[in-house]
Parts: sequence; C-alpha cells; structure tokens
Amino acid sequence: MRIFLVLICSLALALAASGAQEQKKEKKPAPKKATAPAAHVSQPKGKAVGRSAETGKAAGAGKPTGVGKSTGAGGQLGVGKPTKVAKPAGKGKDKQPGAGSGEAYYKPPGGAKGVATGKPAKAGKVTGAGKPAQAATATTAGKLTATGQAKGKPFKAQHFNLPTKAPPTKVAAVNFQQGRHIQGSQNWQGSKYTVFRNYSSQWHDRNWWRGRYNRVVFVYGGWYAWNSGYWIPAWGYAPNAYYAYDGPIYGYNGLPPDQVTANVQSALQQQGYYHGEVDGLLGPLTRAAVADYQRDHGLYTTSTIDQPTLQSLGIA
Repeated sequence: MRIFLVLICSLALALAASGAQEQKKEKKPAPKKATAPAAHVSQPKGKAVGRSAETGKAAGAGKPTGVGKSTGAGGQLGVGKPTKVAKPAGKGKDKQPGAGSGEAYYKPPGGAKGVATGKPAKAGKVTGAGKPAQAATATTAGKLTATGQAKGKPFKAQHFNLPTKAPPTKVAAVNFQQGRHIQGSQNWQGSKYTVFRNYSSQWHDRNWWRGRYNRVVFVYGGWYAWNSGYWIPAWGYAPNAYYAYDGPIYGYNGLPPDQVTANVQSALQQQGYYHGEVDGLLGPLTRAAVADYQRDHGLYTTSTIDQPTLQSLGIA
C-alpha cells in the first residue's frame, strides 16, 4: 500500500513538473528571424528620390541626385516640394507667386514689380504733357475769336517821343526794286492779307502820290501814303528818302507808322520777344521778333505788322 502511494505521488509530481514545463514553453517568445538587407532601388533620371524604407527620410538627406539636379535659383528639396524662387533685392518686394501656378516673378522696366501672366502689358495713359502741341492756337496772347484769329489781352496804346525828323543811322535803309512783290505773300489767304498779295514797289513823283492818296506823312526821312488801312512807302516822293522796310504796315487809330511800330515793339517786349530799343523802326531785329511771335501763335509769318498780329497782341 505504501509503495502504491509512493508511485501515485511520484506520478503526480511528474505530471505537475511536465505541465509546468509545457506552460513555460508556451510563455517563451518565438525567436526573431533575421531580416534581409534592403534591396537598392535605382533612381529614375530627372526625378526626385522617394522616401527610404529604412529611415523614412529622403535619399541623400534631401539633396537631388546628379541627374535630376535643379538649375533654378533654389535647390530641389524632395518629392512634392516646389523649387524656391530667389527673391529680388530691394525694398517694396512683391509677394512671389505660389508654386505650381505657372506664373513667374517679373520685374517690368521702370522699377515696377509684379507677376508675369503671359499677357502683354497695357500701355499707360498719356498724360497732359504727352499731348501734341497745337501750333494753330494762341497759347499766351488770348483766346481765339469766331473768325479763327487770336484775340489777345487789351494793350493800351502809348505815344512815344521818337526822333523821326532825321534819317536813322542804326538801321540800314532798304534799296528800291521796281515791281518788287513780297516773298511768300501768295500763300497768305484771307481778306486781311490782300494788301500784301497785291503790293508792288512803285516809283512816282510827288504829284502822282498826292493825286491818288489824300494822306502822306513824313517819318524818319521817308514818306508814307495811307492806302486802305495800311501805310506804304511812297517811293520817289522825295529824293534820297529813307525806308527801313519796303512793304505795307497796318495802321490803327490814325497813328503814323513809327508810332504803330513803337507800340508793337513795346508789346513784344512785355512778352519777351523783342529785346531791342523802342525806336519805331521796323528793322531786321523788330521783324525777327514779329516773325517769332507769329509762328508761336499760329499766324502767317509775314515778319511785318499786319492786322491779325495786332489783334493777337491786343493792340487793335
């Protein structure tokens, strides 16, 4: 009986030990299998390298491969990351366009900055300074009248004390030419220029002039006849007569030709055209100033005293 109990106990102990061993085997973790080394993946040309299976980082620490190397301003940083555009130096930089928008940063001429969209730039509006000057309008003397002639600001006529009893010595006299016409007068249109188109130098004696013109005056060594609102030189009226200009001179308010000329000189002085002496002589310096004024005010360049010029000056 005792032997039977011993056997039963031994068997029980053996079963208990075996069960504990089995339980210990079940709890023991399975041994790790050795992982195969990662296979080398070849990179396609011209494309960025993807993330590595081992570390999750871009191959080459974010640097592009030799084949896919970017030539732009900023380096290629990896897949899905756009190339950075270099910012222009200077103040007031515009915000650069986003990547993938198809827009390139553009700095137009003249310092303006913006984004180039492929559309041609619109031309700017022409300012008031870019408008062409109108040669046919009076810009300083006054407004145009209904007839198209410039009407200047009123100029108060003056009486000048002039040494008109003796021939002048500062301005050379013109020579007489029989039948001489005024050069260019055929192009001066309008009734106010008729006297210039029809003028012809004539030599006649005193009786001839007196018989045709009821008013003849003596000025600066020469004689002038009143002809339909203009003074003309009376060639031959007296021997050795002096004339600074051979042609009609417009008259107004009954003033003789020397006073008309002196007032024109004074008016041109005030506007900066004439810089000589107010002497009442229609010499080369005065005629040049008259011509400059006429060109600047859209008048025919007669280089002499005519009615449209006096109206533009505000004298008549």
